[in-house]
Order: sequence, then structure tokens, then C-alpha cells
Amino acid sequence: MHYLREQDPEIYEYIVQEEQRQHEKIRLIASENYTSRAVMEATGSALTNKYSEGYPGKRYYEGQQLIDKVEAKAIERAKTLFGAEHANVQPYSGSPANLAVYLAFLKPGDTILGMALPHGGHLTHGAKVSISGKFFHAESYELDRSGILNYDKVREQALACRPKILIAGFSAYPRILDFERFRRIADEAGALLLVDMAHFAGLVAGGVYPSPLPYADVVTTTTHKTLRGPRGAMILCKEQHAAAIDKAVFPGCQGGPHNHTTAGIAVALKEAASPAFKAYAAQVVNNAQALAAALVSRGYNLVTGGTDNHLILVDLNNKGVSGRTAAKALDAAGLVLNCNAVPFDTRKPFDPSGIRLGAAAVTSRGFREAQMEQVGKWIDTVIQHCDDTAVQAKVADEIKELCQDFPAPGLEHLVR
Repeated sequence: MHYLREQDPEIYEYIVQEEQRQHEKIRLIASENYTSRAVMEATGSALTNKYSEGYPGKRYYEGQQLIDKVEAKAIERAKTLFGAEHANVQPYSGSPANLAVYLAFLKPGDTILGMALPHGGHLTHGAKVSISGKFFHAESYELDRSGILNYDKVREQALACRPKILIAGFSAYPRILDFERFRRIADEAGALLLVDMAHFAGLVAGGVYPSPLPYADVVTTTTHKTLRGPRGAMILCKEQHAAAIDKAVFPGCQGGPHNHTTAGIAVALKEAASPAFKAYAAQVVNNAQALAAALVSRGYNLVTGGTDNHLILVDLNNKGVSGRTAAKALDAAGLVLNCNAVPFDTRKPFDPSGIRLGAAAVTSRGFREAQMEQVGKWIDTVIQHCDDTAVQAKVADEIKELCQDFPAPGLEHLVR
């Protein structure tokens, strides 16, 4: 980055420090990962210079000969990888992707039904503070007291409120969703079924999580998280909905696509079709389950008792510490995660009762079950000593040493 260093040394230094942080800390935020150097190069390419409103073969600006090839390749790879009839790779991120789906099929005030935010849903599934909860009549289904999704109750609620769109998806639910059951509920309620697989798309691609594509009318996903691509999104749908989706993305919700991101998505999709990625996805689940077991053995209360995917939700009420206090102490010790609400949480959202952990990024570094056991031990040590900066510093040093043996993709140059 010598040009950046010369032109803007301040921003250069911030980036260098961020690279170092990502290298020497254990990143457990469930929505984060590492991209390959190839994805980074694509997203940092000259494609960022081009404006390309429209779709391949139907652009509003000239000079699109190569841009069309890039986007067409990303579309082709998305359709092949996930078995989709149609793919739109232009959404800037997951939230605009969901908004485009609403624009395609809803009018203001129409009813949507999704998982409640405090129970593991996402802001864009109808939370009152989100546009999805302000422009539409949003109903929410909740988990039962054990933290498990009760499909009978979802059915009852769907039949009572008759949503135009039924949403299946989550940001903090550690189990597998029954897409066939959701399909039956949607059909009975006369709803379109939207699956938001942003968190588990990479696990679907790797064959370790059921695909929603055979059951959903529309599927949205981010392209980072478990898929290990750049910060972007895609919408996959049946051919009958293709025109409505494309029109909702452009010109409905946004203008020109970010072509450098589209190229990065194409690269990531090619990587996700490889045998190595399938092995990676399987190890993500193995690592999450190993970390869950390590925490349970130390007396931690996990929502649903464990995990079937890449994430873990820990209820800290029995440990006498709040989620934010724990997250701050763990960050100081080199264990980066986020505080998170748990079902039926009595604490405020900014300082909830739980923490959320994910295994996607550490698996990209090559961590396996033995390292996850050590991570669980460190988490317990820090939480037991949330006010002890000396303990946090000691753990941070131990983590830096471990991370030297597990270079992060794209940051291998930082290994001493």
C-alpha cells in the first residue's frame, strides 16, 4: 500500500493497525470472517471506477463490455452454487436486499411476519426501529422458553395475521430451520416465503446446512459471514419472481451497482464451489460445537443448549455479569465478540444478558477442536475476572502467541 502510505499516511496507519488487530486477536463475531487475498484484490480493483446502472446487456451507460462479463459470471456462479433459477448480485448489503424484496411484493401497511429481534431475528425482519417495522405492519413470532422455535405457534400466528410475507431467518439462532415446515405454513396462510440466509449461506454452500432454495419463493443473503466474500448481498428467487426482484433492486432501491464488489462476489462464489470450502464449512460446525461443549463443561448456559450451525448464544445470568461487561473484558483480552439479547431478556438492549459467538473467522485461520477448547477456557477465565486487567493482559499475550501459528487469510504477511 505504498501509494496510500504516501498520499494519506493517517488512513494508511489506521488500516495497518486494523490488519494487526485482526491478526493478533481471536475474532468470534458471528457475522465476520476473513476474505481471501484474491477477493481483496478484486474489491480493490479498477472496477470501482465504473458506473453501470442497469443489468448485463441493458445498461444506461456505455463502456460496459467487461462489466457485463463480470456480473454475468457472478450470476452464473450464484445460480450454480445454490441451485437458483434467478440471481441478482447487485444489492449493496443484506438490509437493502430485504428492502428490495418488500418493495417487490408489498405496499406500505401490508403485514409481514418474522422472528422477533430479541429472540434472534434481524432488524429488517420487522423491528419497530427499522424501516421494515415503520413502513409495514410487522408481526413477530418468538421462541419458547427453552429457546427453541415452536412451529405450531408460528402457524397459529400466521393464520391469525395472514402476512403477505413470512420470513424465515435469523441473526442469533443456533439451530437448523425447518424450511419445509415454513413452506407449509406460508402456503396455508397464503404468504410468500422469504428466507434470509445471510448467516448460514456458506454452510448451505458447503453442504452442512439444509438449502432453503427448494422451499422459498425468495432467498436473500449477504456475501460475507460464512460465505467468505466481500461486504455485499444477493437475492435468489424462482424465475417467476425475477422481473419483480430486478426492478425492485434497480431502479427501486438503488442506482449503479458496486462493480468491484460484484467481482469480489464472483471470486468468492468460485472459492465456495471448491472441495476445500466444503471441508471448511464442516469444520465451522465442528468448531462451534466444540466451543459450545467447552463452555457447557464450565457451567455456561447456552440458549437451546448448544448449536447446529456456526454461532452460539450464551445467557450469562447465572454468571452474575452482563453481556456488555463481559464483551468489553473479552475484547481487552483479545477475544472479540458482541453482547446480545437472549430470549425473554429482562435487561436493556444496549446492555443485554448474553453474548454471541461465531466460529467462521477462526476456522478460516485453521483453528480446530483443540484450539476451540482453549478458546472456551480463555473465555471462562476472563469472565471470572472481568475487573482484572492483569488477567486480561496475560490472556491477550497468550492469544497473540497462538495467532502466530494460524495466519489469517489475506494477512499472512503479518506473521513474524
